[in-house]
Amino acid sequence: MTDRRTFLELTAGAAALAGGLRQRPAVGPSAKPTAAQLAWADLEIGMFVHFAPNTWQDKEGDDRSTPLTRINPAIDTDQWVEVAESMGAKYLVLVAKHVGGFCLWQTETTEYGIRGTPWRQGRGDVMADLARSCSKRGLKLGVYLSPRDDSLGAGVGGRCQTPALQERYNRIARQQLTELLTRYGPIVEVWFDGSSVVPVGDILAAHATDAMIFQGPHATIRWVGNEDGFAPYPAWNAVAATDAKTGIATALHGDPDGEVWLPNEVDVSIRRPDWFWHTDNEGNLLTVDQLAEIYYRSVGRGAQLLVNTPPDRTGKIPAADAERARAFGRELRARFGTPLGTTHGDGEEIVLDLGPSRRVDHLIIEEDLREGERVRQFQVVFEYGTELVPLVQGASIGHKRILAFPPTQMTRIRLSVARSNGRPRIRRFAAFATGRPAPATWNDPVPVWADDAAGTWEGSRFDFDLTARLPEPASYRIRFVSQTAPARVETAELLIGGAAASDLLRPVADRRDAFLLTLTEVGRAVRLRGTMASGDPGTILVRRL
Repeated sequence: MTDRRTFLELTAGAAALAGGLRQRPAVGPSAKPTAAQLAWADLEIGMFVHFAPNTWQDKEGDDRSTPLTRINPAIDTDQWVEVAESMGAKYLVLVAKHVGGFCLWQTETTEYGIRGTPWRQGRGDVMADLARSCSKRGLKLGVYLSPRDDSLGAGVGGRCQTPALQERYNRIARQQLTELLTRYGPIVEVWFDGSSVVPVGDILAAHATDAMIFQGPHATIRWVGNEDGFAPYPAWNAVAATDAKTGIATALHGDPDGEVWLPNEVDVSIRRPDWFWHTDNEGNLLTVDQLAEIYYRSVGRGAQLLVNTPPDRTGKIPAADAERARAFGRELRARFGTPLGTTHGDGEEIVLDLGPSRRVDHLIIEEDLREGERVRQFQVVFEYGTELVPLVQGASIGHKRILAFPPTQMTRIRLSVARSNGRPRIRRFAAFATGRPAPATWNDPVPVWADDAAGTWEGSRFDFDLTARLPEPASYRIRFVSQTAPARVETAELLIGGAAASDLLRPVADRRDAFLLTLTEVGRAVRLRGTMASGDPGTILVRRL
């Protein structure tokens, strides 16, 4: 077994903290998922497929230089599905139209698509083939429809330069979405990358009631905030209603007391950072260790994982990529396929009894999320003989939390919930002897992009110059976000032109991490300074209401 003296030294801080963890239950809104959101979360891993004229151009963006007569692959969607299955994916999202505007289905809206190629004499339909392949193997099908369309003059979000062009593009984009949602059976996920200004709410309500919507005003899931494959910790499932309305909230906007359930999806390419197959990017192929690290830091932090595996010009996923996906799936099954023991239950304490002493190196904890994400802070201790030894502690659990530690002999493992919003509900508490070390950086913090991030703090004091973030008189929401535990502001002072103006700053409800700032004039420097209850680092977000 592990040298318990070394192990106790590593966890000495946890023992000291254990007594201080027990607090009153958290209060505030408790967002709840829909049945469709819960079912989607249980899929855990999906596979993305990027395939377009870019594949023939060795480029990430289609420059429309490839004659359609050159595009005549032997597309094998059965092989795509086999690769997805081998890595453990339960759904597959096809990029039916990327930003260049090339369409992989028999659309009636444009000639720039698969119907304009020699493939099957112009009568081929990749979306139809994939729908059949998924149906045969029991995988669910999703679709990416880019709001941006370079061939039709629509920019990011589907924005056009004139009202007349916008009206024309709206008609085309709505027809494209309707075709995709009505011809190919149930759709599990719809991607509007970069959000969308095209009005599609009625189409989604009519034809995609159970589909997850990625970005846009109708979003039911959100982008994690990076394309590296990592979620921050904690990765809360809820967000504030004001953030949800933007359609572009990321993991950094996660709020345990938010009003809207909007879980995170992590997307990454197996040839990171490239999304399309290139003749010269096989060297980018992620190793099994890198893929395992991504799994720990996405699914293992409660998020969904979408792994892109692009076909080459033959229409098949290259052998090296396919084998890497299979090896990734084998690794996950080897690590987490067979638990030493598992239990479940409700309440502040759950005990997993392993019987005789067992050597354990991983735990998996899953919340029952039907009534929302309730756990705010928890600790795990284990018994060995008559000793109780603190093992790990954390903030969120959510859909799944993977915990790794040195191999250690133990007989009973106790999960104690120190802070929660309502009675904790644990649907799975499992121990594993994987015989494999966790990735070296499995528990490292992850910086996540957000366009309203205004700065970071370290230690117990903060001092931010917010002048550039407050361009006009208006009301602004300010939020403090820590990646280690819910942020708690002890004191906050607002200065305008060097003079105190704290009457313009007030807490949001009874929270200690969010404030409302009402700015009545501009032209003078605005600073916010104060102290935090702990020294945990974090990020400040500023958004106009």
